[in-house]
Amino acid sequence: MIIFLTKFLKRPLLISTVSVLSAYLCCQVPRWIGSIGGTIFRSSLADHITYIIAVFVAFYFFHKYVANTLLQLMEKSTKSCVLLGAVPLFYYLFDYITTIYTDLLYQGVSGAVQFMPSVFSIVYFVFIIIYYAEMQKQAFAHRERDMLAAQLRGAHSELATLRQMQNMAAAYRHDMRHHFAILHSMASEGSIEKIKTYLNTARSDIDEITPLRFCENETVNLILSTFMAKAKNAGVNMNVEAKLPGLIPLNDTELCSLLSNGLENAIFAAGSCLDPERRTVTAKATIHKGNLLILIENPYDGVVVFEGGLPQSSQKDHGFGTRSIAAIAEAHRGQAIFNAEDGVFTMKIMISLRKLDV
Repeated sequence: MIIFLTKFLKRPLLISTVSVLSAYLCCQVPRWIGSIGGTIFRSSLADHITYIIAVFVAFYFFHKYVANTLLQLMEKSTKSCVLLGAVPLFYYLFDYITTIYTDLLYQGVSGAVQFMPSVFSIVYFVFIIIYYAEMQKQAFAHRERDMLAAQLRGAHSELATLRQMQNMAAAYRHDMRHHFAILHSMASEGSIEKIKTYLNTARSDIDEITPLRFCENETVNLILSTFMAKAKNAGVNMNVEAKLPGLIPLNDTELCSLLSNGLENAIFAAGSCLDPERRTVTAKATIHKGNLLILIENPYDGVVVFEGGLPQSSQKDHGFGTRSIAAIAEAHRGQAIFNAEDGVFTMKIMISLRKLDV
């Protein structure tokens, strides 16, 4: 039967073996019902007939209510499959060793009588431990997925705010004729001081809402302009070198998440350095051979702890920014590399912009 399931139905060997053992275990309930029928009617024929009827009834219920769930558990992981096969395997060996090849069970040998209860107890507690561990992993995975989704939603919201600022700048430029009219009126009055004050105010307003131009890509310009202002407020110098085209085959929200998470962490680390002379963040972005390349460097004080290639945050519910970066890079057939050495933290991102061949 195992060979048939493996060779002809192309099922994995382990799953085929556990399935056959489970089917053997499922025969025990009909066998018990058959024994009851034989006892009631005091006939071995009644035992066999009751057993056969019970087999069909048991098959119906097991196939309808148990089979799919059992298959999902077996396919979930190798540990689950082995654990599910342990009980029917031991019972199979116990049944044949103590009742077919010997009569140890009928002799009441203590070791034989206590064997299966002991096996069931051990497997039960092992199952609890493994099941709890699996549930913890699933809870952590769901929590991390929700946090990454929140990161993307935050990036989308931030990008919308930046675009609103860009629209305000465009509207401000559109209203320049009104400013010229006011300045002309002040000039006619000869109010030079009023003109100077008005010009300073207008220039300040325009500087706050007008993004700096680093490259041809407007989304990147918006993001870099915002973090340039944040770096200035944090007392951090920010050097930017961006050579990106106007159109990049990458979702704007993901692009915003990559740059925002990287620059936010870099500015925070650089701003926390005790030596003001070291507070400089370097950001570079370009496209080379169909790949988007992003480099962000910043100084840091203290020790950076890595786990699984990702820097870990000592603060609770932090550190999801780097995980978000790594997840986005992996989703686009790329990678994100983080390194901390000699007081300089480096983040390198490579994302493939070429479409997959279908």
